[in-house]
Amino acid sequence: MDQLETVAKQSPRPNRDAAAYVPAFELTKGQPAPIAANGGRSYMYFERDGDAGTAAAMADALRLIASGVGQAVLEMIDKAPPGPIKTKWGLGFRTYAECLEYIRANRIEAPPGGVALPLRYTVYEQPSYSIVPSNRLWRDPARQDEAQILRKEEQDVTRRCLYFPQVLRDARRIGEYYPGLSPYSAECMDKLGLALGHCESKCRNFYDAAEVERVFYPEMERLLLEFFPGATDALVYNHDVFDKDYKGDRTENQEMKNPGVNANYAHIVHNDLNDNSGRVRCRELLTRNLRNFGREQHYSEAEADAKMSRRFMSINLAKPMETVGQYPFVLCAWPSFADQPYITNYRIYDDRVGETTRFTYRPTHEWYWFPQQKPTEVSMLKCYDSITDGSVSRWSFHSACIDPTAPEDAPCRKNVVVRAFVFF
Repeated sequence: MDQLETVAKQSPRPNRDAAAYVPAFELTKGQPAPIAANGGRSYMYFERDGDAGTAAAMADALRLIASGVGQAVLEMIDKAPPGPIKTKWGLGFRTYAECLEYIRANRIEAPPGGVALPLRYTVYEQPSYSIVPSNRLWRDPARQDEAQILRKEEQDVTRRCLYFPQVLRDARRIGEYYPGLSPYSAECMDKLGLALGHCESKCRNFYDAAEVERVFYPEMERLLLEFFPGATDALVYNHDVFDKDYKGDRTENQEMKNPGVNANYAHIVHNDLNDNSGRVRCRELLTRNLRNFGREQHYSEAEADAKMSRRFMSINLAKPMETVGQYPFVLCAWPSFADQPYITNYRIYDDRVGETTRFTYRPTHEWYWFPQQKPTEVSMLKCYDSITDGSVSRWSFHSACIDPTAPEDAPCRKNVVVRAFVFF
């Protein structure tokens, strides 16, 4: 019996009597079903012995790799002749440079304040799996064969992406595209899934995780409560620091609530949450205080259910430490992809299975950026909204990119990103 068959036989069967919180699957009105495992059902449904469904997710990951579907996509890309690759969504390019050359040769122009540039999308219409660095799999000598298979898959995920030409609009000019809509308003967030806030932070050292938690978290919570009329509570629960040129210690220490300092920017079009993980992440914060860098939460299950029975949202807020010169943060407006199925990416921990999303390219995606974003400007994007009737945006998706108009010596983005839930 080979290793995959062994894992399959060990895969847990549904345990409907388990105490795990299993969210009901709720799509936005009019939204197509996602490209996901198990019909989109949360892996919490497959919990066995308190593992939160992680064994089932690992088994599914290995099955999907063994199916060869992902390898076929890689071979399609590798065997395509030089130049643009024709896809069902449009022309894609293996490299940023090739795509940029195409943009310039075809004189693709942007409106005032905007820019035309390559963005990187997946071309793999299957769920994907990522084993987080802290997973004990990587340190288990008895599972080296599995680790090797899964490590290769981690590398292959980015190889199944292509660059596509996109036009970015200046988010400060949203009122020109949507008359009467201000980018500095909750209405903008409800309509587009993105907005712009203002903060003159008193935090002096964003590389000091303790100071960020003590000073910046409360500032962002106040910003959210003031920004959203009717909001009753805001919880900032973690943050990341991005600085490609940082020379100090980058080490992450979850136990000390220190995220470290990221050297890389996320260049794949994605969103941090989806229909399942928006609710699962909220509830595990409220009832278990799980991986919460902010104020401790100790709600009973009944109290959490009551809090989550009303509207709640997940918002990411990004504030530069200095004016952004290169690697800007870019956001896509909800109406331009509301009818597009998302592709679930499962992040497997030892005690939970997170869900993020990826998307395939469409030329009609409506992208925004904040050129030369200032330290007092906070770009805000929605990662989840509990309202599903189609009356408001559910989320935005986002990416980092390379600005081809920036000077060669432009400073790389140095910013702090916090993640928060807002309750009504």
